[in-house]
Amino acid sequence: MTKSDDQQHRAILQRIARRVMLERGLLPDFSAQAMNECNGIHGAAADHGESTRDLRTLAWCSIDNDDSRDLDQLTVAEPLPDGTVKIFVAIADVESTVRMPSAIDEHAKHNTTSVYTAAEIFPMLPEKLSTDLTSLNLESDRLAFIVEMIIAEDGSLQNSELYRAAVRNRAKLAYNSVGAWLEGSGPMPKEIGSVNGLEENLRLQDRTARKLKSLRHIHGALDLETIEARPVFDGDEIRDLETEKRNAAKDIIEDFMITANGVTARYLSGKNIPSLRRVVRTPKRWERIVELALERGFTLPEAPDSIALDKFLLSAKSADPLRFPDLSLSVIKLLGAGEYVVELPGGSSVGHFGLAVKDYAHSTAPNRRYPDLITQRLLNAAMAGSSVPYTNDELAELAKHCTENEDAAKKVERQVGKSAAALVLESKINQWFAAIVTGASAKGTWVRLLDPPIEGRLVNGFAGVDVGDRFRVQLVHTDVDRGYIDFKK
Repeated sequence: MTKSDDQQHRAILQRIARRVMLERGLLPDFSAQAMNECNGIHGAAADHGESTRDLRTLAWCSIDNDDSRDLDQLTVAEPLPDGTVKIFVAIADVESTVRMPSAIDEHAKHNTTSVYTAAEIFPMLPEKLSTDLTSLNLESDRLAFIVEMIIAEDGSLQNSELYRAAVRNRAKLAYNSVGAWLEGSGPMPKEIGSVNGLEENLRLQDRTARKLKSLRHIHGALDLETIEARPVFDGDEIRDLETEKRNAAKDIIEDFMITANGVTARYLSGKNIPSLRRVVRTPKRWERIVELALERGFTLPEAPDSIALDKFLLSAKSADPLRFPDLSLSVIKLLGAGEYVVELPGGSSVGHFGLAVKDYAHSTAPNRRYPDLITQRLLNAAMAGSSVPYTNDELAELAKHCTENEDAAKKVERQVGKSAAALVLESKINQWFAAIVTGASAKGTWVRLLDPPIEGRLVNGFAGVDVGDRFRVQLVHTDVDRGYIDFKK
């Protein structure tokens, strides 16, 4: 590339992203009809009368990525005299604004998800909605679906309730700064100090989330950890790749959302309303997971057992934390992909093997995921006592479509991520790096650099190497357009 091209990394990745979106059958742009509909929406949804509670005085906060503008959920905790904790999760009311039939809904139904690429976000809903009128923005009055949960001291769910309320976000917070503060490695974000009682409230949320997670692990939830890197831009040029890491703030949101999704699924079931469930079936390649464990001196039972698998993962992480993300990735692939299925009233749930939960309906990100918007429409029917807005056959077809296009969206994100990595490395041809083998088969041998955490193909010197081997590799070739990165030993 020329020097002038160097300054246009973002434009290059945007071009690649748009091309790959179309190749995967996704729409990068909204239709003129959808935008005309959007221009005709002039305010946030009005409340639903006496059935809408007023919870605007609670110390609500959002915790999301540093650059997130589509805020789907707020959380707040309340200690109760008997030692239990009441957790409130507010989920943005999107269904009151995005109606069927409409061009906006057709676009959302087609893509089924927002697509977050390295250089451009392709939102599921127009930004006027997803980052404003249907987003739980700072100091804005908004309608929300509330999932209220009573959590006991052992982390068990004692009671729950689901209803609509008006809410107001008091503090817009970010995962990394809140996580560092909770873990004692960073200062308290100033936004927390500006809201009376929020500091202790977040510490209570943290303690409660840890109890929820601990109980799920007792039941067999898996402790998996993969390495994800996102580009850091300086203007329009990529300066570096930053590794995404788990932290206490991310765990708060993850554990509260898993619990809220379970409450939502059971609420619909209790109202005899069908639901879309997110499931991960019992792994078909369990025997290979057993082999991976045996190679590390750990014996797993012959039949799939999530509790035993989690014990193995914890042991492996303690023994070799550097290679644990690669083991995690192997296990994730062997577990198989998640999918959406319809559960009819009275049916038995497949469940989610990796989360060790039986009832799991995606419901907490309606600005970003179409299954969550479908769930809101089903919830609205359940609350209002009205007819279900979909036939069972329509729900089954939507479940299949959402599974397929969510997978397509992830492939777009991965492809653009590979191109971004190739951009980072293209000026480093012939340089040497420490690496670990992440894949070895007849299809090829793959290595991941330890710093920066970029994966590429080993095109020379791969004879006799296997997953987990560590050595130095030389960068020999990059292809930004196709996202190819080649090394030799």
